Amino acid sequence: MTVKSLLPLIAATFVCGGSILVEARQLKSLAGVVKPTVSQPTQLQWKLFTAPDGRFSILMPGSPNRNTQSQKTYMGEINLEIFVAQPPKQQVAYIVTYNDFPYSYGQMADPQALLNNARDMALKTTKSNLISQRNIRSSNNHPGKEIEYINSGGKITKSRMYVAEGRLYQVMAITTKKQQKTLAKTITGYLNSFHVVLKK
Repeated sequence: MTVKSLLPLIAATFVCGGSILVEARQLKSLAGVVKPTVSQPTQLQWKLFTAPDGRFSILMPGSPNRNTQSQKTYMGEINLEIFVAQPPKQQVAYIVTYNDFPYSYGQMADPQALLNNARDMALKTTKSNLISQRNIRSSNNHPGKEIEYINSGGKITKSRMYVAEGRLYQVMAITTKKQQKTLAKTITGYLNSFHVVLKK
């Protein structure tokens, strides 16, 4: 599956109070993915992926596909960087996105307000019900929020969002109920591996 065919299902940009959000859609294409057989277990090669600009690192199953989308906002044009990895024979997508805010806005905006806006928009645009949420901090103490929600099609998204140095990061795993049970530890490990690298 190419990133071009995946993006319409996974990623769309939305602006809410200056917050840009990636919408986790139905992931209908994942429903047709062949399930792994017992005789041929899927061996994934997880690797440390570092962003091209060096400002975050995370463990990903293989090399993610990259896409850039541009969104016009009242603050000016904002670019959304999207990184997507989809392991073969699994109904799951691992996604990292980020967008930079204009300097003045990034300095003035309340991080918790940005995180709350991103949460609210995620639930609204995906027509999902919130399962859980909690406030978190990045490994180097940037404010964040973890949310888990389920849409009407039964797809579960676990997302961690962070505001750091004028940038909103979103780290997500989108999967089915069945796969979510078997991949729970893997998804937690993936989310835990995300690290914001500070500007030098």
